[in-house]
Amino acid sequence: MTYSDDCVKLVKDSEGCSLRAYRDPIGIWTIGFGHTGPEVIDGLEWTVAQACAQLAADLQIACEGVLKLVHVSITQGQLDALTDFAFNEGIGQLRNSTLLRKLNSGYRDEVPAELERWVFAGGKKLPGLIARRQREIGLWTKTT
Repeated sequence: MTYSDDCVKLVKDSEGCSLRAYRDPIGIWTIGFGHTGPEVIDGLEWTVAQACAQLAADLQIACEGVLKLVHVSITQGQLDALTDFAFNEGIGQLRNSTLLRKLNSGYRDEVPAELERWVFAGGKKLPGLIARRQREIGLWTKTT
């Protein structure tokens, strides 16, 4: 099982694409479709092909991390939602979350409420994160 095009669309829509490095709302250097890392510095520029390739690699890492942490069966939509969450917040945040503990304890119906809690960055509630979490919830509850 791996992430689907629904996950890619959510990330691309939420992140947008910047081919020049910029600081995100909490000051982290970012490029492409939300890629961060020590190589992302002021003045770095990418092509669209580089941004797309890095997104695929980043999503694969996030998806593999989700699959290692989740010990219950999940649907494709649920995997996509959690992969986007892990991509956005980091696999460490998922690992240590109440969201994961509830899911692995069989309380999958409580996951949407847990997702709704993750809308702050730098101590501020961000409209973009509110919208992103709602889209993750849409994937979480997707029936087909």
